[in-house]
Amino acid sequence: MKIIERIPYGERRDGTLFRYQGVATWYSSYYQRGVERRRSTKKTDLKAARKVHRGFLDALAAERDGGKALPAPMAARTTVAGLLDDLEADFRLRGVKWWAQAKYHALVVRDALGTFKATKLTPADVDRYIEARQHEDYSAASINRQTGLLRQALRLAQERGTLPNAIKVRRLPEHNARQGFLERADLEPLVAALPDDLQDFTRFAYLTAWRRGEVATLRWSDIDRAGGVIRLRPEHSKNGRGRTVAIEGDLAAIIERRAHARVIPGRAGEPERIAELVFHRGSRPIRDFRGAWATACIEAGLYRVDGTNPDGSERRVPTRLFHDLRRSGVRNMVRAGVRERVAMEVSGHKTRAVFDRYNITSEEDLRSAMKLTTAYVNAQPTQSNVTRLRPAVASGAER
Repeated sequence: MKIIERIPYGERRDGTLFRYQGVATWYSSYYQRGVERRRSTKKTDLKAARKVHRGFLDALAAERDGGKALPAPMAARTTVAGLLDDLEADFRLRGVKWWAQAKYHALVVRDALGTFKATKLTPADVDRYIEARQHEDYSAASINRQTGLLRQALRLAQERGTLPNAIKVRRLPEHNARQGFLERADLEPLVAALPDDLQDFTRFAYLTAWRRGEVATLRWSDIDRAGGVIRLRPEHSKNGRGRTVAIEGDLAAIIERRAHARVIPGRAGEPERIAELVFHRGSRPIRDFRGAWATACIEAGLYRVDGTNPDGSERRVPTRLFHDLRRSGVRNMVRAGVRERVAMEVSGHKTRAVFDRYNITSEEDLRSAMKLTTAYVNAQPTQSNVTRLRPAVASGAER
């Protein structure tokens, strides 16, 4: 809009008051950390508007002396829900695929804190949010994923100048990291109970320790059958790093079976189709299969009883997750003697700390360690082969 009147306030650094064409209220213009801010004084009287403008200048002076920062004009109206929207847009712009999983956690935060003004949100508000989620039996890890998104949204707003500063968001200690994995004896009945389109999908994940999304997006263009390698593209990897896996052993058999399943017969005289994905459901991507996985786990005996159903039958809860295949794959490679650096290249672990968390030690590993230690100790001689020297007898002069 066109400015029709501008009145300086005090010295040059003290800003101005101005009016837009067709608007009766006066607006305040001042500089905050080198950026011009324009905000309405909500006053039509110039004298009253000057008083409001003076208040803005006093708040800026307090900010420079270490006091509370003066919120930017837009920040006063920005809600937590708006910050989460900006974070999602930032994730998409940077190609961060993790938002597809984080969206669920963001929804929980949005429902509880979405209407809060971003500038009014306090650490105490976040603590109350955490306590409420704990009363709802959310795990510490789930709460940290939720508050972690809030923390990122606040920092992004601060970097963009929407918020003058970002509050500190508490992080809970996590002691609930999963330790689940599948032995080969567990895998076979589980795979047999799965639908046909998930059997090789599961075996592939067990051998390579790949993430579910990485297996689901694998295309035939990523497979060099002549060269005997599989190349995962960076855009399909969670950490943005591509990697190569050799087609050997059972993996070669899986790829061969998938090659035969690549041709999809046509229906009612329609031409056959060629699937672009290695693992698919009638050429369509494999997406949500939690129900099929839970049913297969229960049929394979991988469950625990958690109370009873309304009809009196026992409620069976699966004790294995698909992600346990990743832990199992890492553990199998290490136990097989694969160098850990090579195992990390296959599984796609970027840091040693996370890789060590996946390299789970089982009770059988501990038993094996004690057996090897016992065998080593028992192989040692029980008597010393060192001859002790007798003490010298003192001479007469010394007596």
